[in-house]
Amino acid sequence: MPLNLPDRLPAIDLLKEENIFVIDNSRASTQDIRPLKIVVLNLMPIKITTETDLIRLLSNSPLQIEVSFMKLKSHTSKNTPIEHMKAFYRDFELMRDEKFDGMIITGAPVEHLEFEEVNYWEEISEIFRWTRSHVTSTFYICWAAQAGLYYHYGVPKHPLDRKMFGIFEHHICDGFQKLPIFRGFDDVFHVPHSRHTEVRREDIERIPQLEILTSSDISGVHIIANKNGRQYFITGHSEYDRETLANEYKRDLEKGIDIQLPYNYFPDDDPDNVPVFSWRCTANLMFTNWLNYCVYQKTPYNLEELEVRNWNWETSL
Repeated sequence: MPLNLPDRLPAIDLLKEENIFVIDNSRASTQDIRPLKIVVLNLMPIKITTETDLIRLLSNSPLQIEVSFMKLKSHTSKNTPIEHMKAFYRDFELMRDEKFDGMIITGAPVEHLEFEEVNYWEEISEIFRWTRSHVTSTFYICWAAQAGLYYHYGVPKHPLDRKMFGIFEHHICDGFQKLPIFRGFDDVFHVPHSRHTEVRREDIERIPQLEILTSSDISGVHIIANKNGRQYFITGHSEYDRETLANEYKRDLEKGIDIQLPYNYFPDDDPDNVPVFSWRCTANLMFTNWLNYCVYQKTPYNLEELEVRNWNWETSL
């Protein structure tokens, strides 16, 4: 939990420079304890696996969190029991009047389609628009990151000659090392990627509201954020478990798909070897930091204030 210090105490700024989590009395007085409301729009085919991966990461925070699951009325999941969907998921239409502290929108296996060709594009576009007035901070992951960048800012996606598939080294871009979301990160950290398309640096750098926060020499841009900290677009899959890429590799082989070995994943490039789980600490830090610093410290106690707040979409992170 944060240190609660007197207003305008000089130590506050110094401690923030050292990445110590502090809030002053004025901010603390507005933060009566209540659970953080997090909603997950799970677009992945194997929903139960994705739920488990995300809840594992969200559970590492000392904050009390209330998780809800959203589904699309315009799309029916083929790989998850209907009983599970009915028991744990609600249509966006039934949730549109609610407000949330945070939202996670996952990837989806629709990269081969143009955005407008996706059968639920109209509904998900409405959700993207809804997040601006109903969610404090939103995490867009993989395909959702590309779709969100396209919807909000017109950033195109580009096909890759070869699937970006494996575990890649990343670094924090110059000038962003002290952002709260990166507290505790190593200079070099690993992230899984599994995608056939990409967004490019030159397209993003044309958008004045966006910053490229992390990148890889091989897999390209990784985390892109709106300067106000309310949108994070993440091109990788830090939420993946140890065996996820192995399962994807074996699945594609069984389907007869020409798929390369995941890069930097199996020891000695031998699929019979157990993969090294080299991204777990970074994943835990990223989700915990997002909850602590981008959601908890910024969200209003009364979520009804979200819609009437004058959010400045140009301010700095």
